[in-house]
Amino acid sequence: MEKPLITSPNNPLIKQARALRQKKTRHESGLFLVEGIHHVGEVMEAGWDVDSVLYAPDLLTSSFARDLLARLEAKPQPVSASVMESLADKDNPQGILAIVRQRQIAMDDLGSVRTAAALVAPQDPGNVGTILRTLDAVGADALFLLDGGVELYHPTVVRSSMGTIFWKPVVQAAFDEFVKWARKGNVQLIGTSAHGDVDYQTLIPRIPWILVLGNEQKGLAAAQTSACDVEISLPMKGRVSSLNLAVAAGVLLYQYCDKR
Repeated sequence: MEKPLITSPNNPLIKQARALRQKKTRHESGLFLVEGIHHVGEVMEAGWDVDSVLYAPDLLTSSFARDLLARLEAKPQPVSASVMESLADKDNPQGILAIVRQRQIAMDDLGSVRTAAALVAPQDPGNVGTILRTLDAVGADALFLLDGGVELYHPTVVRSSMGTIFWKPVVQAAFDEFVKWARKGNVQLIGTSAHGDVDYQTLIPRIPWILVLGNEQKGLAAAQTSACDVEISLPMKGRVSSLNLAVAAGVLLYQYCDKR
Protein backbone atom coordinates (compact mmCIF):
# COMPACT_ATOMS: atom_id res chain seq x y z
CA MET A 1 0.00 0.00 0.00
CA GLU A 2 1.39 3.39 -1.03
CA LYS A 3 2.12 5.90 1.71
CA PRO A 4 -0.10 9.00 1.93
CA LEU A 5 1.10 12.09 0.06
CA ILE A 6 2.91 14.66 2.21
CA THR A 7 1.75 18.18 1.39
CA SER A 8 2.97 20.10 4.44
CA PRO A 9 6.49 21.56 4.62
CA ASN A 10 6.24 21.17 8.41
CA ASN A 11 6.03 17.37 8.28
CA PRO A 12 8.83 15.88 10.49
CA LEU A 13 10.41 13.94 7.61
CA ILE A 14 10.44 17.07 5.43
CA LYS A 15 11.93 19.13 8.23
CA GLN A 16 14.64 16.49 8.69
CA ALA A 17 15.47 16.52 4.97
CA ARG A 18 15.59 20.32 4.90
CA ALA A 19 17.86 20.39 7.96
CA LEU A 20 20.37 18.17 6.13
CA ARG A 21 21.24 21.18 3.97
CA GLN A 22 23.18 22.32 7.04
CA LYS A 23 26.65 20.99 7.82
CA LYS A 24 25.92 20.82 11.56
CA THR A 25 22.93 18.54 11.03
CA ARG A 26 24.84 16.29 8.62
CA HIS A 27 27.66 15.98 11.14
CA GLU A 28 25.38 15.23 14.10
CA SER A 29 23.07 12.80 12.29
CA GLY A 30 25.57 11.00 10.06
CA LEU A 31 23.13 11.46 7.17
CA PHE A 32 23.22 13.43 3.92
CA LEU A 33 21.01 14.22 0.94
CA VAL A 34 21.26 12.72 -2.53
CA GLU A 35 19.17 14.51 -5.14
CA GLY A 36 18.18 13.61 -8.71
CA ILE A 37 17.34 10.47 -10.66
CA HIS A 38 20.91 9.58 -11.69
CA HIS A 39 22.41 10.15 -8.25
CA VAL A 40 19.72 8.23 -6.38
CA GLY A 41 20.11 5.38 -8.86
CA GLU A 42 23.88 5.32 -8.30
CA VAL A 43 23.69 5.34 -4.50
CA MET A 44 21.24 2.44 -4.60
CA GLU A 45 23.31 0.42 -7.07
CA ALA A 46 26.45 1.00 -5.00
CA GLY A 47 24.71 -0.51 -1.98
CA TRP A 48 24.78 2.41 0.44
CA ASP A 49 22.41 2.50 3.40
CA VAL A 50 19.42 4.55 2.21
CA ASP A 51 17.30 5.81 5.10
CA SER A 52 14.36 7.01 3.02
CA VAL A 53 13.42 8.17 -0.47
CA LEU A 54 11.08 11.06 -1.18
CA TYR A 55 9.54 11.62 -4.59
CA ALA A 56 7.00 13.92 -6.21
CA PRO A 57 4.66 11.91 -8.49
CA ASP A 58 3.79 15.01 -10.52
CA LEU A 59 7.48 15.72 -11.28
CA LEU A 60 8.80 12.19 -11.64
CA THR A 61 7.58 11.00 -15.02
CA SER A 62 10.41 9.02 -16.68
CA SER A 63 10.21 5.24 -16.95
CA PHE A 64 13.73 4.93 -15.48
CA ALA A 65 12.60 6.80 -12.37
CA ARG A 66 9.49 4.65 -12.00
CA ASP A 67 11.58 1.48 -12.32
CA LEU A 68 13.92 2.89 -9.69
CA LEU A 69 11.08 3.38 -7.24
CA ALA A 70 9.78 -0.13 -7.91
CA ARG A 71 13.16 -1.62 -6.91
CA LEU A 72 13.20 -0.01 -3.47
CA GLU A 73 12.87 -2.45 -0.59
CA ALA A 74 11.06 0.09 1.57
CA LYS A 75 8.13 2.01 0.16
CA PRO A 76 9.21 5.49 -1.03
CA GLN A 77 7.45 8.52 0.41
CA PRO A 78 5.37 10.59 -2.06
CA VAL A 79 5.35 14.37 -1.55
CA SER A 80 3.67 17.23 -3.36
CA ALA A 81 5.53 19.13 -6.07
CA SER A 82 5.63 22.24 -3.87
CA VAL A 83 7.19 20.29 -0.99
CA MET A 84 9.83 18.81 -3.31
CA GLU A 85 10.62 22.25 -4.70
CA SER A 86 11.12 23.52 -1.13
CA LEU A 87 13.72 20.77 -0.58
CA ALA A 88 15.53 20.99 -3.91
CA ASP A 89 19.01 22.50 -4.16
CA LYS A 90 18.29 24.07 -7.54
CA ASP A 91 15.44 25.18 -9.82
CA ASN A 92 13.47 22.59 -11.79
CA PRO A 93 14.01 19.62 -9.43
CA GLN A 94 13.84 16.15 -10.95
CA GLY A 95 11.38 15.04 -8.31
CA ILE A 96 13.36 12.56 -6.21
CA LEU A 97 15.83 12.67 -3.34
CA ALA A 98 17.19 10.21 -0.81
CA ILE A 99 18.35 10.51 2.78
CA VAL A 100 21.49 8.37 2.99
CA ARG A 101 23.82 7.27 5.78
CA GLN A 102 27.41 8.50 5.54
CA ARG A 103 30.42 6.21 5.32
CA GLN A 104 33.72 6.83 7.10
CA ILE A 105 36.74 5.08 5.56
CA ALA A 106 40.10 4.85 7.33
CA MET A 107 43.41 4.48 5.54
CA ASP A 108 43.86 1.01 6.99
CA ASP A 109 40.50 0.02 5.48
CA LEU A 110 41.81 0.56 1.95
CA GLY A 111 42.82 -2.35 -0.18
CA SER A 112 45.59 -2.05 -2.72
CA VAL A 113 46.11 1.54 -3.86
CA ARG A 114 48.19 1.89 -7.02
CA THR A 115 47.23 5.43 -8.08
CA ALA A 116 45.34 8.13 -6.19
CA ALA A 117 45.06 11.84 -5.45
CA ALA A 118 45.24 13.77 -2.18
CA LEU A 119 43.83 17.27 -1.61
CA VAL A 120 45.12 19.35 1.29
CA ALA A 121 42.36 21.49 2.83
CA PRO A 122 40.42 22.11 -0.41
CA GLN A 123 37.96 25.02 -0.22
CA ASP A 124 35.67 24.57 -3.24
CA PRO A 125 33.17 21.67 -3.06
CA GLY A 126 32.74 21.77 -6.83
CA ASN A 127 36.45 21.07 -7.27
CA VAL A 128 36.31 18.07 -4.91
CA GLY A 129 33.37 16.52 -6.75
CA THR A 130 34.91 17.17 -10.15
CA ILE A 131 38.22 15.59 -9.11
CA LEU A 132 36.35 12.52 -7.86
CA ARG A 133 34.70 12.28 -11.28
CA THR A 134 38.10 12.56 -12.98
CA LEU A 135 39.59 9.88 -10.71
CA ASP A 136 36.87 7.55 -11.86
CA ALA A 137 37.43 8.45 -15.51
CA VAL A 138 41.17 7.64 -15.40
CA GLY A 139 40.73 4.51 -13.27
CA ALA A 140 42.55 5.79 -10.17
CA ASP A 141 41.83 4.05 -6.89
CA ALA A 142 41.03 6.60 -4.17
CA LEU A 143 40.87 10.19 -2.98
CA PHE A 144 42.37 11.55 0.25
CA LEU A 145 41.04 14.73 1.88
CA LEU A 146 43.71 16.01 4.25
CA ASP A 147 43.64 18.57 7.07
CA GLY A 148 39.97 19.45 6.75
CA GLY A 149 38.62 21.88 4.18
CA VAL A 150 35.50 21.00 2.22
CA GLU A 151 33.08 18.63 3.90
CA LEU A 152 32.84 15.39 1.89
CA TYR A 153 29.04 15.21 2.03
CA HIS A 154 28.39 18.83 1.04
CA PRO A 155 25.53 18.79 -1.53
CA THR A 156 27.76 20.37 -4.20
CA VAL A 157 30.40 17.65 -3.75
CA VAL A 158 27.76 14.97 -4.14
CA ARG A 159 26.17 16.61 -7.18
CA SER A 160 29.39 17.49 -9.03
CA SER A 161 30.82 14.00 -8.50
CA MET A 162 28.05 12.64 -10.76
CA GLY A 163 27.66 9.57 -8.54
CA THR A 164 31.35 8.63 -8.36
CA ILE A 165 31.38 9.51 -4.65
CA PHE A 166 29.44 6.27 -4.10
CA TRP A 167 32.02 4.12 -5.88
CA LYS A 168 35.45 5.59 -5.11
CA PRO A 169 36.77 5.36 -1.53
CA VAL A 170 37.44 8.76 0.06
CA VAL A 171 39.62 8.92 3.17
CA GLN A 172 39.67 11.95 5.47
CA ALA A 173 42.82 12.25 7.56
CA ALA A 174 45.54 14.53 8.89
CA PHE A 175 48.44 15.24 6.53
CA ASP A 176 51.03 13.79 8.92
CA GLU A 177 49.07 10.55 9.34
CA PHE A 178 48.74 10.29 5.57
CA VAL A 179 52.51 10.67 5.07
CA LYS A 180 53.24 7.95 7.66
CA TRP A 181 50.79 5.62 5.92
CA ALA A 182 52.35 6.36 2.51
CA ARG A 183 55.89 5.74 3.80
CA LYS A 184 54.80 2.42 5.27
CA GLY A 185 53.47 1.34 1.88
CA ASN A 186 56.43 2.74 -0.11
CA VAL A 187 54.05 5.08 -1.96
CA GLN A 188 55.61 7.80 -4.10
CA LEU A 189 54.16 11.19 -3.19
CA ILE A 190 54.08 13.60 -6.14
CA GLY A 191 53.77 17.17 -4.88
CA THR A 192 52.51 20.00 -7.07
CA SER A 193 53.68 23.60 -7.05
CA ALA A 194 54.06 26.55 -9.41
CA HIS A 195 57.70 26.50 -8.33
CA GLY A 196 58.24 22.75 -8.75
CA ASP A 197 61.62 21.85 -10.23
CA VAL A 198 60.36 18.96 -12.41
CA ASP A 199 58.25 19.52 -15.54
CA TYR A 200 55.16 17.31 -15.23
CA GLN A 201 55.71 15.87 -18.73
CA THR A 202 59.14 14.48 -17.90
CA LEU A 203 58.15 12.52 -14.80
CA ILE A 204 57.44 8.80 -15.05
CA PRO A 205 55.86 8.00 -11.69
CA ARG A 206 56.72 4.90 -9.70
CA ILE A 207 53.69 2.78 -8.78
CA PRO A 208 52.16 3.08 -6.25
CA TRP A 209 51.91 6.86 -6.38
CA ILE A 210 49.63 9.60 -5.06
CA LEU A 211 49.30 13.07 -6.58
CA VAL A 212 49.28 15.65 -3.76
CA LEU A 213 47.63 19.01 -4.41
CA GLY A 214 47.36 22.03 -2.13
CA ASN A 215 44.28 24.16 -1.74
CA GLU A 216 43.04 26.80 -4.14
CA GLN A 217 44.45 29.83 -2.33
CA LYS A 218 47.77 28.77 -0.80
CA GLY A 219 48.85 25.55 -2.50
CA LEU A 220 51.10 23.26 -0.49
CA ALA A 221 53.03 24.61 2.49
CA ALA A 222 56.82 24.26 2.48
CA ALA A 223 56.70 21.43 5.03
CA GLN A 224 54.17 19.59 2.88
CA THR A 225 56.20 19.85 -0.33
CA SER A 226 59.29 18.67 1.55
CA ALA A 227 57.35 15.57 2.63
CA CYS A 228 56.79 14.67 -1.03
CA ASP A 229 59.27 12.59 -3.02
CA VAL A 230 59.18 14.84 -6.08
CA GLU A 231 57.75 18.29 -6.82
CA ILE A 232 56.30 18.92 -10.26
CA SER A 233 54.98 22.01 -12.02
CA LEU A 234 52.72 22.84 -14.93
CA PRO A 235 54.19 25.40 -17.37
CA MET A 236 52.30 28.72 -17.54
CA LYS A 237 52.77 30.41 -20.92
CA GLY A 238 50.25 33.22 -20.57
CA ARG A 239 49.57 35.85 -17.94
CA VAL A 240 47.94 33.52 -15.42
CA SER A 241 50.07 32.07 -12.65
CA SER A 242 48.00 28.98 -11.86
CA LEU A 243 45.16 26.74 -13.03
CA ASN A 244 41.89 25.86 -11.36
CA LEU A 245 42.51 22.98 -8.92
CA ALA A 246 40.20 20.53 -10.71
CA VAL A 247 41.67 21.41 -14.12
CA ALA A 248 45.24 20.92 -12.89
CA ALA A 249 44.30 17.61 -11.27
CA GLY A 250 42.67 16.48 -14.52
CA VAL A 251 45.72 17.27 -16.63
CA LEU A 252 48.08 15.48 -14.24
CA LEU A 253 45.91 12.44 -13.60
CA TYR A 254 45.48 11.78 -17.31
CA GLN A 255 49.20 12.30 -17.84
CA TYR A 256 50.30 9.85 -15.16
CA CYS A 257 47.56 7.25 -15.33
CA ASP A 258 48.41 6.78 -19.02
CA LYS A 259 51.94 5.77 -17.92
CA ARG A 260 50.91 2.92 -15.63
